[in-house]
Amino acid sequence: MFVPPRRLRRGVALTLVLGGVLVTGGVSGVWRDGDTREHRPVRAGAVADASGPGETALAEAAEAAMAAGESGSDAAEEVVSRSGDRWSAVYSAGEYEGLRQSLDGWYVGVGIWVRHDAEGRIEVARALPGSPADRAGVRPGDRLRAIDGEKTGGQPVTEVVSLLRGDERGAEEGSSVKLDLERGDRRWRETLTRARLAAESVTTRTAADGTTLIEVGSFTKGSGEEVLRAVRKARDGAGVLLDLRGNPGGLVAEAVTAASAFLDGGLVATYDMHGEQRALHAQEGEAAEGLPLVVLVDGGTMSSAELLAGALQDRGRAVVVGSETFGKGSVQMPEELPDGSVAELTVGHYRTPSGRTVDGEGITPDLVAREGAEERARTVLTGLAGAS
Repeated sequence: MFVPPRRLRRGVALTLVLGGVLVTGGVSGVWRDGDTREHRPVRAGAVADASGPGETALAEAAEAAMAAGESGSDAAEEVVSRSGDRWSAVYSAGEYEGLRQSLDGWYVGVGIWVRHDAEGRIEVARALPGSPADRAGVRPGDRLRAIDGEKTGGQPVTEVVSLLRGDERGAEEGSSVKLDLERGDRRWRETLTRARLAAESVTTRTAADGTTLIEVGSFTKGSGEEVLRAVRKARDGAGVLLDLRGNPGGLVAEAVTAASAFLDGGLVATYDMHGEQRALHAQEGEAAEGLPLVVLVDGGTMSSAELLAGALQDRGRAVVVGSETFGKGSVQMPEELPDGSVAELTVGHYRTPSGRTVDGEGITPDLVAREGAEERARTVLTGLAGAS
């Protein structure tokens, strides 16, 4: 059975049906109530692509449905679902606004990361320090039984995230949400007030051996500059471990800026649009050349994160360690529909500097390590540092 794309991709927490296996949140399965999905820094007029429906067809379907007193967005969603393009999608105005906010580096939510536990129940993976959830005493391992009376059992993680955010109701800052929680034998209900929270997309820590771990959870506004700043501080260290595991992508321009921390100019990726070939280049004068670099990837590394890993690999700048990446290398454009909903349509595809196709292929690591990947990566980094 084909599942409508909007249900598959609410928020950046992409849920995909691949070979009959439901894959949620990459390998880790952990998603935050502020997670974003892949977004594009460019905008185009009416376009059509062999792999997806055209904007004109969607607009016409929406207008016809509205004239008949039916939902325009539902009609557009039906056109998308029939196209077979798994990346095109239709969002309500409220859902799309939530995505835009997240990509701007903030979101309205309660500050909870959620995942499935070993028994398939929804549990809290993390509570953002200082967030409404943290102040209420919500802790990792707490089971989330219901949200506003709706049971979470059997729900995809993405649907739970949407309930936490209040996407369907267009919830705003200051709105409340009731959580039914469980910790051991204790069950209780917390009413939390949604707040405007910063999206922590880049975290950095330095190990005792002088290596720096830079984790990039997604490419939101400003994350590229954060990577640049982190690398500047690490220039005199023993090397950098760039962790892109579970990174679902984000703003392509931010990934290119991050590439500039390691590549002194030159090609990062190419892409086609309307039959025209275009290129993305790293900035000059920013790179920490010679600084040992290992990149960690996994099946949850997607889109612009794959472009970054592929560029660093193709240009011989890094050793890539982990498992094969997801394989999301298509370009989408947003188009507002007559009823205010937004369609995102596939219009092109990305390639790495050597011309490799990312979409449907992914990036194969130089060193495949499905278990103990971080330990293997640190061993490689130690070797690179010793050889430099």
